[in-house]
Amino acid sequence: MTRHIFSAKATIPTTMEKMLAYHAHPRALQRLTPLPVVVQMIRDTRTSPQAGEVEFVLWFGPIPTRWHVRHEAGPIETSFADRMLSGPMKYWHHQHIFREADGGIALTDQIEYEYLDKGFWALFGRAALAPVMLRILFAYRHWQTRRGTAIKSA
Repeated sequence: MTRHIFSAKATIPTTMEKMLAYHAHPRALQRLTPLPVVVQMIRDTRTSPQAGEVEFVLWFGPIPTRWHVRHEAGPIETSFADRMLSGPMKYWHHQHIFREADGGIALTDQIEYEYLDKGFWALFGRAALAPVMLRILFAYRHWQTRRGTAIKSA
């Protein structure tokens, strides 16, 4: 099979401090996951966005999809990545990259992924994590990030 690359970019009108804090929050995944998908945390050993492991279940209605990911350093200091150790994909590596930019913080989500070859989870992954679904998901995530990191005026 083939590995695919998905990338979503947005400039968020916030500070680096707020952006990093938002993504370090223990409930960041729940905040960034749109209904009707529900996140059930099983185990979270993260000591920072760049270190530790998380096991969780994403409930797509009645269908539970268990993920086990390792959080690690990303390509620059103000970034992190999550790498799937087990779950509904053959390969999943998601980089969250934050850079200072005019108007706030440039947020880049870049995912390298590969679907399973056969079986139910192969079909499920191709449906639930198809490129169009990823575009919708990351439009929602960037909207939630804007809301969650907004700079309140005095």
